Amino acid sequence: MEATALVSPHRLWSAQEVLVRPSPVPAAAGVYGWHFVQPPHSDLGAGRLLYVGIAPRYMANRTSTQNLRKRVRYHYRGNAAGSTLRLTLGCLLGLELRRVGSGKRMTFGKTGEATLSQWMADNARVCWIERSEPWDLESQLISQLDLPLNLDQNRHNAFHSRLKEIRAQARQRAKELPVSS
Repeated sequence: MEATALVSPHRLWSAQEVLVRPSPVPAAAGVYGWHFVQPPHSDLGAGRLLYVGIAPRYMANRTSTQNLRKRVRYHYRGNAAGSTLRLTLGCLLGLELRRVGSGKRMTFGKTGEATLSQWMADNARVCWIERSEPWDLESQLISQLDLPLNLDQNRHNAFHSRLKEIRAQARQRAKELPVSS
């Protein structure tokens, strides 16, 4: 039932709808799912669930302070250093990953991140369900559904090795380039 709410949601939300204030996204714990009008790669289908994420993230020593609203809004307008979804999408779209700041963080730079934000505004749609301990459901969804943009816990997915390679190549190229200002 919860998987259905993400795979075939009653409503998908656009960047424009999510980024308004007050945002319709609840400041609560839960699982979110990303669908794409146009897929970020030719091997992926359009108009379907390609990625799930959670907020907050469970860590051995603490739980993150994130919630659905913060996380979804960040994916739409943040940067690749703070969003594995943005990192994946940008790499699949062929944007140039660069080391920034001290050289430890990697983003697509101002122009690339703006291009990615616009692409997401045009193509990415999100839905969510509230869940007090979302990490259990995330693992279940990744094991049961075809979620090609999820890497963690998803080695069984047919697109996993291809995505991992694309991201590794982008990181390697970034390491060879000078740090971007």
